[in-house]
Amino acid sequence: MGLEHVKNGVGKDELLSKYSHVLGLQDINLNVQEKSIQVIMGLSGSGKSTLIRHINRLIEPTAGKITVEDQDVMAYNKNALRNFRRQKTAMVFQRFALMPHMTVIKNVSLGLDMQGFKPEEAKEKASKWIEKVGLNGYEEKYPQHLSGGMQQRVGLARALTNDADILLMDEAFSALDPLIRKDMQDILLGLQSELHKTVVFITHDLDEALKIGDRIAILKDGKMDQDDLPADILLNPKTDYVKKFVEDVNRSRVLKAKHIMQKLNGEDITKAIKVNENDFIEKFIDRVVEEKPEMIVVQDKQNKNVGCISSKRLSEILKK
Repeated sequence: MGLEHVKNGVGKDELLSKYSHVLGLQDINLNVQEKSIQVIMGLSGSGKSTLIRHINRLIEPTAGKITVEDQDVMAYNKNALRNFRRQKTAMVFQRFALMPHMTVIKNVSLGLDMQGFKPEEAKEKASKWIEKVGLNGYEEKYPQHLSGGMQQRVGLARALTNDADILLMDEAFSALDPLIRKDMQDILLGLQSELHKTVVFITHDLDEALKIGDRIAILKDGKMDQDDLPADILLNPKTDYVKKFVEDVNRSRVLKAKHIMQKLNGEDITKAIKVNENDFIEKFIDRVVEEKPEMIVVQDKQNKNVGCISSKRLSEILKK
């Protein structure tokens, strides 16, 4: 009945006050690219955690489709859904969700035990991921002996041990102190460069979203305001809400040379300075101020010229 009201134009507030129904998400269309990090962000109550829980059907949608590699997740029976959750997806929660009576190695190998792996094989696989997240020597410790950051490393190792293609991370770093949070972001990015998982990452922190996201979807009141590349979120906000969201961002810290470069088109680059495509503006801005070049040449890791940035364009972007 609530769905019919929504189809007839009843809004979120009226739906709640008149009919006692909550509209969690509406008109969401999200295409997550394989082997990328898709960030979903928004303020509290925007629907981001509700959305990620639809992917593995921890929350059942009232209407709509969930498709993974051309498979209709909504068509799965109980056994197929259980296998999908155990083998295709893994989840990392904000509050760690570790078993307090189990050691680190037992927590990390829990999913493998449930899948029927032999104890020796499960231990070997778990040990590999414990090492990957930097917890060597803590295998026999219990969660209460670990800091928050270390506990979340255990949660990440447990998710990776299942070798699932899809990693669902719901505010995974939000409860951590800023420095530990930064370390966890770096660990995730390092692992992603090696593993190339499909990651859906929920956060309310824009700096975090800009740092780790290949794409960012911004939700407001259960609707998607914009789903775009990080640079386009900053430089081309599509709504007033998104514009306000990004207005105080220090662009030099989150925009890389490749985000703002343009194609080389016969420009004189004899006196240009050279930067790497993955350099943040912050890294080379002092040099630009000091040397005052008219042109900046952007190079890839093989030192091949892949684009350019005029000093005028750089100035305009930083002033926006």
